[in-house]
Amino acid sequence: MKIGVLVVAYNAEQHLAQTLDRIPTDFIDQITAVHVCDDASQDDTYEVGVTYGDSGSANAATLPLAITRRPVNLGYGGNQKAGYRWAIESGLDIVVMLHGDGQYAPEFLPEIVQPLLRGEADAVFGSRMMEPGQALDGGMPRYKYYGNRILTTYQNALAGTDFTEWHSGYRAYSVAAMANIPFADNSDGFDFDTEIIVQLVESGARIAELPIPTYYGDEICHVNGIKYGWDVTKLVTRYRMHKMGFGSGELTFASQPYEIKASVDSSHGRLLSWMSHRPPSRVLDLGCSDGALGQRLRSLGHYVTGVDVERATGVEDRLDVFVQHDLDTGLPDSIAKQYDVVLCADVIEHVRDPAALLSAARNRIGPDGSLLASVPNFGHWYPRTRVGLGLFDYDRRGILDATHVRFFTRRSFEQLIARSGLTVARRDATGLPLEVADRGSDQPHDCSDGVADQPRVSGKLGVVRAVDRSLVKLRPQLFGYQFLYELVPGAPPSS
Repeated sequence: MKIGVLVVAYNAEQHLAQTLDRIPTDFIDQITAVHVCDDASQDDTYEVGVTYGDSGSANAATLPLAITRRPVNLGYGGNQKAGYRWAIESGLDIVVMLHGDGQYAPEFLPEIVQPLLRGEADAVFGSRMMEPGQALDGGMPRYKYYGNRILTTYQNALAGTDFTEWHSGYRAYSVAAMANIPFADNSDGFDFDTEIIVQLVESGARIAELPIPTYYGDEICHVNGIKYGWDVTKLVTRYRMHKMGFGSGELTFASQPYEIKASVDSSHGRLLSWMSHRPPSRVLDLGCSDGALGQRLRSLGHYVTGVDVERATGVEDRLDVFVQHDLDTGLPDSIAKQYDVVLCADVIEHVRDPAALLSAARNRIGPDGSLLASVPNFGHWYPRTRVGLGLFDYDRRGILDATHVRFFTRRSFEQLIARSGLTVARRDATGLPLEVADRGSDQPHDCSDGVADQPRVSGKLGVVRAVDRSLVKLRPQLFGYQFLYELVPGAPPSS
């Protein structure tokens, strides 16, 4: 495998040559390239790198060394971005980040790449915290040590990880894993390293840790500790909020299947409850996503045909029939003409012409059949407050989901129902999705009833849920998070 060493350097003239000297001589023949990236240093870092080959040291003649001087300072993160692009464009398999000031031990290069070479990990982080007391013995200032521990504990709790350290700059990456994450969108500052962790975790990458020694000498620290702590705290908090559905999710990936919301207080859970009381039926699931909802319907004895614009992995295995089709172009001719139930679970807000979709769906309802629909309520106090404060923006999930192209209140949706030749047979409303507090955690869901996940909200949140339920009943237009409808064909819309 092709191994590259990326040496990030800024004002490192006193330490760069020694750092290169410390690369194990017997490991050099495994290294394809060593790239020193001088980030527009104000000292002679670049000159030290250029003349290193003539220094007469043991590594000088054999190290596959290249030196680059940035014309302007890109920042710690910006320098890494350029370096990882180099690794990708050079066709490397592994890239190790090494600091030019020697704070991270080059002697451990053979060890840090081993999990990657064995195919056991996609990234390896050197940790100064794995061995108790080692960091302090190595000269780490106590305020940095305790700050590191506090931040790491907080970041683990919010990101659902169990790393011993989030703040080490000694890392080895699979180049393929790096190419799979949007690192170019990250900060140019020191919080870049935290963003990388978030992106790797979100992408499902395998991350290993390796204990490394701690060296603190006379190198100059360029990190503003207070600003850094604040930046990474905001970042991981924002990530957890994104996992819960709030915020645009700029550090995450938009291609994931639309998640089933199957708690007993959610839209999918309520629809599953309605369907559990029906005899085995032929169901047309419009906007079926990855088929998770249809799979639960099948477990209730229903025969499910799903339609979606994207073919999610495994969707054919979860449904009886799957048809890939864009609902913005109408319903496909290949599906049956009549169904006992047409299901539009959180899909109507995603199409450009919802009236056309509902009218087409009405024509597929068989005798004594119905259409079940759920839509988010734009009249809920949450989007009202956002708009009122001038903070209207999209979230990753929820009422303000970035993929929604239409918004409805109860009045506007029921007007749409009437125009589509349907009448309301039953309506309901859900409250706040308090189960989002568990998103991003590793706690399993309880679906022991075979229908809907049981809520695990307790304590103070349990009180909030009880109050919210009461408010939904009192005034659903303001406190209903989603509206649910059972619709039956009525008089055709007037021309």
